[in-house]
Amino acid sequence: MPRAGLNPDVVVREAARLADEVGYHRLTLAALANRLGVALPSLYKHVKGADALGQKLAALATAEIANEMTTAAAGRSGDEALRAVAAAYRAYARRHPGRYPATQRVPDPADPAHLAAGERAVGVVYAILRGYGIGGDAAVDAVRMFRAAVHGFVSLEAAGDFGLPREVDRSFDRMISALSVAFRSWPTPEEEIGPD
Repeated sequence: MPRAGLNPDVVVREAARLADEVGYHRLTLAALANRLGVALPSLYKHVKGADALGQKLAALATAEIANEMTTAAAGRSGDEALRAVAAAYRAYARRHPGRYPATQRVPDPADPAHLAAGERAVGVVYAILRGYGIGGDAAVDAVRMFRAAVHGFVSLEAAGDFGLPREVDRSFDRMISALSVAFRSWPTPEEEIGPD
């Protein structure tokens, strides 16, 4: 018999907490069932399997980080918005080390909640870029640059891979300053040089 009060939302939220404790890649259905106090077969009444759980966790985490990025950007533009959103992104990754990796999963087209969350997160960065005068195809490149830089930094930081004797916060600030310079000097479509 399923535990009273257990439903898919409760299962996913508990999986998110467990992932933060043990790590995203160490989250298993067996560990989650144990945590919830149910037999593993009972868990399948609420989630169809490990991949389905991963998808639901990705949707939840992406919605959470999108909310934090949106809140950070509110009322700000340009460099101030860029710094606030990058800091919110990093803070989320630090607070939620197990669920943060799930935010990197590409949304499943069959999951409207995950798609909407992904669009909100990317939409925040697009809005910042419009403040720098970057739009169209150039904005796609700039969004990828923002994501690669900030995700790369927080991933290396989480893994403890910054061993040089310099304050990590200062390096993060320098990176965001460099992004700001790049975005302020982004070439217009007329200035871009494409393949012949």
